[in-house]
Amino acid sequence: MKNKTFSRFVAAALLLAAAFAAQAQQVFRITAIPDESPTELARKAEPLAKYLEKKLGTKVEFTPVTDYAAAVEALVNKQVDLAWFGGFTFVQASQRSGGKIVPLVQREEDEKFRSVFITTNPAIRSLADLKGHNFSFGSQSSTSGHLMPRSFLLSAGIDPDRDLKRVAYSGAHDATVAAVASGKVDAGALNISVWEKLVADKKVDPAKVRVFYTTPTYFDYNWSVHADMPAATREKLARAFLELSPGTPEGKEILGLQRATRFLPTKADNYKGIEGAARNAGLLK
Repeated sequence: MKNKTFSRFVAAALLLAAAFAAQAQQVFRITAIPDESPTELARKAEPLAKYLEKKLGTKVEFTPVTDYAAAVEALVNKQVDLAWFGGFTFVQASQRSGGKIVPLVQREEDEKFRSVFITTNPAIRSLADLKGHNFSFGSQSSTSGHLMPRSFLLSAGIDPDRDLKRVAYSGAHDATVAAVASGKVDAGALNISVWEKLVADKKVDPAKVRVFYTTPTYFDYNWSVHADMPAATREKLARAFLELSPGTPEGKEILGLQRATRFLPTKADNYKGIEGAARNAGLLK
């Protein structure tokens, strides 16, 4: 009798453990490249996670990562379900996974994205004037903070590694602005939307730190998933982003935090130009 009771107890415990495991597996995890401070990323993610919870019918959690490479690995290895990538990190993730990363949606703004070059030095008026000066990119894996600025510098006949006095990598767009504003470097390049947000929030004085060059447009950020995600989940997720509207309080808040007018479907072919620029700059093999 005691053995039967013990067996029932063990069976119940195993069922309970299985239930907890199933519940844990139902958490939908999202992450983002750390192109801004951790507090800003968390602030942007919170209302989006709540919105997706309602649309997907499952718990959604934001999982921060330490650097761009970690964001790539997290989605490639299916440790997260959805990742906010720059164009270059998407290309890296696609290559790393053997083409199994799917770009789902992008902001309307990402069809014609740009980078800005900033300085406090009155002698710097053009890209050519950067020669012999200290310069900061963002993260080495950043599209708008490194790859495309480097690409446009090379197109202008300036090799950053040869023609600049020193090249630094700040790790994030807002950190690049801080480095230029404090005089740690003479100039830097960053994402135009982060720059405009910092100016609007009065976190930088454009009379002291000024834009001296704005790049031509290129495709950039997207929300990506792994190709192994069930088609029904992928469709539901895409629809949730496409339905966000500034006409509702919830949509207005989320789109505002994402710096988006609206979200649009995207495809891998949109990032062929980024891949080409990365290969030409020697950043992708």
